[in-house]
Amino acid sequence: MAAKKSAKKGAAKKGAAKKSPAKKAAAKKGGAKKAAKPAKKAAKKAAKRTPNAAFMKPMTPSAQLGMVVGSAPLPRTEVTKKLWAYIKRKGLQDAKNRRQINADDNLKPVFGGKSNVTMFEMTKLVNKHLK
Repeated sequence: MAAKKSAKKGAAKKGAAKKSPAKKAAAKKGGAKKAAKPAKKAAKKAAKRTPNAAFMKPMTPSAQLGMVVGSAPLPRTEVTKKLWAYIKRKGLQDAKNRRQINADDNLKPVFGGKSNVTMFEMTKLVNKHLK
């Protein structure tokens, strides 16, 4: 019985050994294709995108939003970053449905009194608190 098992293992090893040179050749061919792509990406990185001026304009948050992100004028992008940092720090994302944000005492006035909103509703509601 033990002789049959070792014979099967030996046959399996021989079959695997025959396939490996073919895999190596295929890997070499695939490697040549990958080398051509980074040259194109390097050319695209040279032309750097300029941010949209509307997103970069500092806006003053309302008093309710100021409790979360601060009262200094900030661009919308920074407001969103600070709001998400607050949500993550306080653990306000719903455990089962990660799209839902559970409001605490500071966020309820920003969310219009709702106890939970989706992340897509959140941006809509936060924009009402920016001047």
